[in-house]
Amino acid sequence: FICDGLLANGHANARHVALDPNQSEGFSDVGLQVIEDAGATGMLEFYAERSEIALPRFLSSGRSFDLAFIDGNHRFEGVFLDLMYLGHLVRNNGVVVLDDYQLQSVKKAVRFCVSNLGWALQEEGIADERHHWAVLRTPAIPLERRFDHFVDF
Repeated sequence: FICDGLLANGHANARHVALDPNQSEGFSDVGLQVIEDAGATGMLEFYAERSEIALPRFLSSGRSFDLAFIDGNHRFEGVFLDLMYLGHLVRNNGVVVLDDYQLQSVKKAVRFCVSNLGWALQEEGIADERHHWAVLRTPAIPLERRFDHFVDF
């Protein structure tokens, strides 16, 4: 859907970066086939690896993104790590969308970012019983925090 939206709005030169270590074995490459069927293969930059490996590499190479969509490791530590790295990778006032927001592990990681990092929870929704989602916005100006800053979440 992201690639369809980019193409429909005249952004054929946009890049769509996707991470999915299970695309081949777990999903028989169906996601890659959908991208191909949409005519969006040229905008896809695909990595068959876990986000905790790829995101630090993106950060060290100076990459940045306007939007991030998280639908991977649903354990607290996985979501938390994704959000921490994306806090550095997504531009100021950027958007982070999370799937599976009905899971307490996802909500808890989001609460940390809202309580401690100044992120805004802009919207929540329900696609179906198993798929709730949330839209976060990173701060326009990153918070300056003391070394001992912590707000319980």
